[in-house]
Amino acid sequence: MRFLFSTGSLYTYGLARCFAMAADAGFDGIELMVDDRWDTRQPGYLQTLVDRYGLPIHAVHNPFRPVPGWPAGTVETLEYTVRLAQALHTSTVVHHLPMRMGVIILLIQGRRRLLPIPGWHPDRTYRDWIAGEGYRELQKESGVKLCIENMPAWRAFGRRWNGFHWNSPDRLAQFPTLTLDATHLGTWGLEPVDIYTQWRRNVAHVHLSNFDGREHRRPEVGHLDLARFIAALVADGYAGSVTLELSPDALDAGDGDEQVCRTLSASLQQCRAWAGEPRRE
Repeated sequence: MRFLFSTGSLYTYGLARCFAMAADAGFDGIELMVDDRWDTRQPGYLQTLVDRYGLPIHAVHNPFRPVPGWPAGTVETLEYTVRLAQALHTSTVVHHLPMRMGVIILLIQGRRRLLPIPGWHPDRTYRDWIAGEGYRELQKESGVKLCIENMPAWRAFGRRWNGFHWNSPDRLAQFPTLTLDATHLGTWGLEPVDIYTQWRRNVAHVHLSNFDGREHRRPEVGHLDLARFIAALVADGYAGSVTLELSPDALDAGDGDEQVCRTLSASLQQCRAWAGEPRRE
């Protein structure tokens, strides 16, 4: 089992700084979050960071939204991400489920609120492509594992909303390679270990973070029993990657780099302890 650091955990920092902190904290590698910065999308520069810090990129995460210089469509963006992964000799690409309704993000008294819009179908082309032959053909021809990710509940008007197609344990089981995201399951009141029991043959990648009413908390801080989940992965001989995908505020981003690294290292050491690995200094 490899423990990776998602560069999305510190998306407010430069990419080289993310690599440096991941190396200092003792991670085995990187999950690269592709975003609007060219640094995240240029193989030559990325290989320079891999060589400099000794951290291979084991997974690439498709961007959440259109990025400059790449096509606007989600299908085309995913194809570009696959090419990037191939250039980096990376076998895993993480991507999201298609949205089944649009959403407007409102800022009310400094807090972000979601306003779901049923009847607005922004990802129809992407949905049809996944349901058709194109998705399977890309996976087969590229040799890259397309690990589709379970998504969180939206909270609006005092209730949970499912904003994504196929976003339930039974329906997601149709996909051969899944990214199990622990905190997203927490938004539905589900324990990751219970869902892993259903999906174990399909889980090819893991996003690890806790949930305390807020998503992407440090693994040791929240309501989810991640110790039992990690133990289940170990018992099954899971040989894939586990990515710590956290929120910047959970790592006290903005504090001194030494403090952020200590916080990150403490979370990683806890995960290694749950996995029964010896402590690394």
